[in-house]
Amino acid sequence: MKQTFKWIAVAVLVLLLGASFHYSGGWLQLCAGLALFLFGMQCLEQGLKALAGGGMERLLARSTATPLKGLLFGGGATLLLQSSTLVSLLTIAFLGTGLIQLGGAIAVLLGANLGATSGIWLLALAGQNLSLSPLALPLLVFGVLARYTGPRGMAAGQLLVGIAFIFLAIDQIKDGFSAMTTIELGRYAADGWAGTLLFVAVGLGLTVIVQSSHATLMLTLAALSQGQLEPAQSLAIAIGSNVGSSVSTAVMGFLGGNRAGQRLALAHVLFNVSTALVALLALPLLQSAVLWLTARAGMGDNALIQLALFHTLFNALGVALFWPWQAGFARLLERWLPDRPQPAGLVAEIARGPAATRRSPYLSDSALRSADTATQAFSQELRHLGRLSLEVIGQALYCPPDELAAPRHDDVVLRGRLQQSTLDSETLYREHIKPVYGELLRFAGRFEQPLDEVRQQWWRDGQEAASQLVKAVKDAHQLQANLKRYAGATVQPGSTASAAASAYLELRRQLIDALAWLGHSASVPATAGHWQAQRQTLQAHLTAFKDDFTARLFREVREGRLDGAQLGSLVNDLGYAQRIVGNLHQVLELCDGQRQGLAWRGREEDAATAPAP
Repeated sequence: MKQTFKWIAVAVLVLLLGASFHYSGGWLQLCAGLALFLFGMQCLEQGLKALAGGGMERLLARSTATPLKGLLFGGGATLLLQSSTLVSLLTIAFLGTGLIQLGGAIAVLLGANLGATSGIWLLALAGQNLSLSPLALPLLVFGVLARYTGPRGMAAGQLLVGIAFIFLAIDQIKDGFSAMTTIELGRYAADGWAGTLLFVAVGLGLTVIVQSSHATLMLTLAALSQGQLEPAQSLAIAIGSNVGSSVSTAVMGFLGGNRAGQRLALAHVLFNVSTALVALLALPLLQSAVLWLTARAGMGDNALIQLALFHTLFNALGVALFWPWQAGFARLLERWLPDRPQPAGLVAEIARGPAATRRSPYLSDSALRSADTATQAFSQELRHLGRLSLEVIGQALYCPPDELAAPRHDDVVLRGRLQQSTLDSETLYREHIKPVYGELLRFAGRFEQPLDEVRQQWWRDGQEAASQLVKAVKDAHQLQANLKRYAGATVQPGSTASAAASAYLELRRQLIDALAWLGHSASVPATAGHWQAQRQTLQAHLTAFKDDFTARLFREVREGRLDGAQLGSLVNDLGYAQRIVGNLHQVLELCDGQRQGLAWRGREEDAATAPAP
């Protein structure tokens, strides 16, 4: 239903635009210019990100050590990308995956607002009478030719094509406004504050619609140059566009579901709204300052330069007001939006209902904007899937999370839980494991950022590790059936059923001990050398248990205490137990290697050192 409504709305919009183009050639030119501008900015963004090769993301991670570094990075990145919204969304993605802290992210936002003023200066300096089309045409030719010279050339060509389209768009929009002589926006103005607020709303609404404050300001400059706007009205539109630019950040931040991203989205909205309120209250003073400064520079009659200067002044004023109390602002945001309490385990989640918790808390659209954030988000979600798998396997062994985390396991209590529990691992798999696994695969399928060979191998290994977790849970389901059948039933002492029950309880105890060790290891970051040592220790322990347990089983068969069917079930379930532990350990090592910035050593080494099934 939702998708159908979307397509109907799109069809209606296309029909209305088509009809409007038939009646107004100037309106068609204006819309075509806006479309070229937005497409050019998209090409510019893609070209810069491809040329950087992840360098901008790595620079962001290093450039938030101090507020000044964060401010400079935010301003510089926005100057290059010409999109404060994009820089804000990248920052939200980095914050959401823990690569940067909230204080540094706020400094980047402040810098992005300052950097956003660069675009309007470039457009204003181009002026009313300067045509950029002659420069755009050769850029377009060279950009297309560069796309045939290899990956780096393709990125550079994309950059040139983006600049060319932006230049063409500027002329197209100016020509569109020139042709629309019947429209005079100044006629719709009201007196006093009502008129100012009207054009603030125009700037805000237009920015939300086109998703670009640069596009809004370019339209404003074009209308101003054609005399269709009064200077005071253009200043109000500039204030509104600033508020509108935070709406996209807010929507993406809050839809992402990550508390850290929500805090930064709220910070962006509060900063832009507060700056807009201050600019409105100080509007007469700012106007006087703009007129005085442009008159001193000999440009007192240049309304375009006055608009660019006003835009810079009120953004700088907002930064100056927020700068002294960034740390307090961050603490306030953390108090307003505290971290969500984590459930003690799946039992708590089930009690709260399926809708009580987000299935995939670390995967978001914003994380897909960068290779670093996407990799980190995938790693965090893989750890989440590992934790859920660990708990589901524990439930399959009739050992809930609180008992699994206990320092000592009481055999009497565990056997009582086995006889009383009604939880089914297949149901837990369908409700908790399968949805998260599906979201992981969907996220990996949507990821399109360029990667080096090491990262590509990590992603392949990560998807394989997720598959192994699913197999481990399914193995636990198979084990649960026999555990309930043999160890949960009432048996006569000295019978073969009694010997099978005793063997299953011992196998279960060993597996619970291994799961408890893995659960503890998951909460402690470790180095690659530590994991290698732990893996060797675990492998030696499991191999020794396998040899002793198998020898005992065959001895009891020879002595008549076990029959062949029971032996077959126990040997198969021993293999399930070995694979469960090995798969869980593989995921923990892979995720911890990513968290420590270590390269995954590949499946070949893993196969050589994994516990034998």
